[in-house]
Amino acid sequence: MSSWSLDDIPWDAFDLGRVDADSLKIAKAAALTESNGRLYGQYLSRVFHDEPTVLEAIGQWAEEEVRHGEALGRWAEMADPTFDYAEVLARFRAGYTIDVAVDISVRGSKTSEMVARCIVEAGTSSFYSALKDRAEEPVFKEICRRVAADEFRHYKLFLDTLNILLEREGTGVIRRLLVALGRIRETEDDELPFAYHCANHADRPYIRAEAYREYSARVFANYQRHHAQRVANMILKAAGLSPQGRIGDLAGNVMWFFMRGKAKSLAV
Repeated sequence: MSSWSLDDIPWDAFDLGRVDADSLKIAKAAALTESNGRLYGQYLSRVFHDEPTVLEAIGQWAEEEVRHGEALGRWAEMADPTFDYAEVLARFRAGYTIDVAVDISVRGSKTSEMVARCIVEAGTSSFYSALKDRAEEPVFKEICRRVAADEFRHYKLFLDTLNILLEREGTGVIRRLLVALGRIRETEDDELPFAYHCANHADRPYIRAEAYREYSARVFANYQRHHAQRVANMILKAAGLSPQGRIGDLAGNVMWFFMRGKAKSLAV
């Protein structure tokens, strides 16, 4: 796992003149959702309560997610002195939470839970890679580089765990693919839009569709073709399909078409 801390970020290199307004809005929202890592860690710890090795990894994963939020929050405060990360985070948590009082995965099995976690990490790793490649402000670029690297490692952690669980549960490709597609659709739920709203428009009434459109338009505008192909390959692996050959090419093309379509249709 990763071993960097906030002290490893070159904060002195911050250049206000190179801060992009859209990236700042995205970073503020991302700081809030990353900080939900401990909540998701609590949920996963209940699902995998009888898996000591997995529990240890989940604990470290959760702390790394929180550190991502802290790094992004600190950068956002530097870029916008009116932004108070702790205050906005409290507002976000007051309005959005997840149910951690479970005995089994909401996906129905541990294998399905790991498929869903792989999809999340595939998405976040490509998200931060896209932001890093587009960024001009050096500190934000470095934060995104480190976070993206962590998310790729997290994906591998969950994929390795998934492969171990498959030997016991034997979940088929169809089921895994359905879970993957379902988790992708969940990116349109309240968490991301509400985080964007809390971080950027707390003075307005929360309108989910409006917040989703503003957030997603800014996010999808950052992606390039190779980001789409990489996330498609990672999704295929989690679903039990090979990313090589025609299937991989087709999935990459579909993902790129989807991303470009979203960027254009939601443009603000």
